[in-house]
Order: sequence, then C-alpha cells, then structure tokens
Amino acid sequence: MFHSLQRFRPATVLQRFTLYGHKVAAGFPSPADDYIEGRLSLDEHLIQHRNATFFVRAKGNSMIGAGIHDGDLLVVDKSLNPASGDIVIAVVDGDLTVKRLQKRGGIYSLKPENPLFEEMLFKEGQELQVWGVVTATIKKFI
Repeated sequence: MFHSLQRFRPATVLQRFTLYGHKVAAGFPSPADDYIEGRLSLDEHLIQHRNATFFVRAKGNSMIGAGIHDGDLLVVDKSLNPASGDIVIAVVDGDLTVKRLQKRGGIYSLKPENPLFEEMLFKEGQELQVWGVVTATIKKFI
C-alpha cells in the first residue's frame, strides 16, 4: 500500500552535485583524492522521462527482499511498458501496491519480496492495472 502520491514537477533549474571518480567501500572520499569526475544532477541520473515520472512513498514491508522498505521514496516511470520481472505500481481492489510483476504460462501475478506475504494471481478476465515501473528507490538514513 502507498500513501502520499506525489506528481513530479520539473524544476526550472537543475542542481548539480560533485561526483568523485573515486569509489569508496564505506566513508567519504579521501581529502588527498582531489580527482573530481564531474557534476551530477540527481534528476538527470534518476529520471529518464520527466513528464511520465512520479514519486510515491512505500508503506509496509512486503518488498524488503527487493530492498524496498517502509518510508522509501520510489521513482516510477509511467511511460515504460511493464515486463515480467519488473517491480511495478499496480492498482488492486482500488489500492496502490508495489510488487514484482510475473507472467508464467499466460497468467500474470504480483509477487511480494517477503515470504510472509502471498502472491496475487490474476486469471483471464481479471483486470490488472499497472500505473508504472519502479526505476529507483531513494533512501534516507537520517
């Protein structure tokens, strides 16, 4: 389930942040490493189709196996055609949910990434409405 559905509004000015060419195992780049790869715009990095992208905050723990936790901000692209294996935002019984889309033998299902939750099967004639494909997850640790 989700709450706080927010449409993406394109900013007029892109904010670019320093991108170091140095990879770190854990921590901040060494002060001795003054090699800067360039500038990074988070919206250019995370958003492929600006006009078809929206954000939604995850609620619950049905997708923890996919790294999606309660409170994570999901980047969703409505312009992508959902394929089996994609993590999607779908409407089930009037509620939004995030699950992995599966197709086996002509039968679609929405599969949670937590064994405590059951897979939702959609038989022929049942409607499965997919709102978009999740393309990124944004976490805040503080």
